[in-house]
Amino acid sequence: MKTPSKLLAAAAAALCLLAQPVQAERLKDLASVAGVRQNQLMGYGLVIGLDGTGDQTTQTPFTVQTVMSMLQQMGITLPAANTLQLKNVAAVMVTTSLPAFAQPGQLMDVTVSSMGNAKSLRGGTLLMTPLKGADGQVYGMAQGNVLVGGVGAQSGGTSVVVNHLSVGRISGGATVERAVANSLGEGNQIKLELNTTDFSTASRVVEAINDKFGAGIAYALDGRVIRVQAPSSSDQRVSFIGTLENLQVNPAQMAAKVIMNARTGSVVMNQAVALETCAISHGNLTVSVSTDAQVSQPGPLSGGQTVVTQNANIDIKKDGGKVMLVKGGAQLADVVKALNAIGATPQDLLAILQAMKAAGSLRAELEII
Repeated sequence: MKTPSKLLAAAAAALCLLAQPVQAERLKDLASVAGVRQNQLMGYGLVIGLDGTGDQTTQTPFTVQTVMSMLQQMGITLPAANTLQLKNVAAVMVTTSLPAFAQPGQLMDVTVSSMGNAKSLRGGTLLMTPLKGADGQVYGMAQGNVLVGGVGAQSGGTSVVVNHLSVGRISGGATVERAVANSLGEGNQIKLELNTTDFSTASRVVEAINDKFGAGIAYALDGRVIRVQAPSSSDQRVSFIGTLENLQVNPAQMAAKVIMNARTGSVVMNQAVALETCAISHGNLTVSVSTDAQVSQPGPLSGGQTVVTQNANIDIKKDGGKVMLVKGGAQLADVVKALNAIGATPQDLLAILQAMKAAGSLRAELEII
């Protein structure tokens, strides 16, 4: 298992990749077509045939009620005072996502999760379960043998590896019963929705589409939605969208952001993060960041230009003694590397980053997860 200091080192080492220029991305990776989406489905059902690992009926009365209701629908009447002792039955929730443009008769994978106190769903069979959408309509029916993975013997057969046994999966275990109406085929316009709102990226997408298909084909409604004129024929529209999705676009640089996991010490930042001059004291650690300018003038009559370079001096001291001096651009990566070199804990780094943000010297959004 990696220690927090090693995690910090790995995060700091990965920062060298951030200096690379932004690469062009496919439009399908930056945006989605409005209306082309999945719809979540959910259903309540029973898994039977368990090997004594089902719900304990004294603590899960809803399992008994469900079984009695099912038997009554089949014409089997049980005495009201009869108490069923069910060890091979478990009440479960069945979830899946209905893909876009799915038609009746197509198959879907489903996830089966115990909602009672069943010890295991391994070897069980899911009875026919209606899958409903948010509107309460049934869009699919699920049934089949539940597969629970992660159960097997280690090398030598001396021990058993047991995974999470209360959740299983049925591959192709649900059949689509109803299609979802889609507005993609209406009119001669489609809308592209960017995954992240960004006015610069939206304008670049519009420019790339118009350069490819002609002026006036696309225009932005706001920082996320772009309206595009598409062919009226469904066949031509599908071909047009396929070409559109593979269009190469250079996205705008993201806003400066630092994300830190307070539990593991992982730190991720983008290339827009910068520091201002600051001095911080935390426990036995002292961090000082200062920036000075170096002016390089060309020789007389050389025709060159004066270049001003901003250099940073980052001093980190522990118990009053200097530990490391980093010179270069004022980058947060240098601070992370230096703190890692003296064995700073994730809590130390978190406190220092929060102090830098509060003082206004960290020019980025700090998000702690």
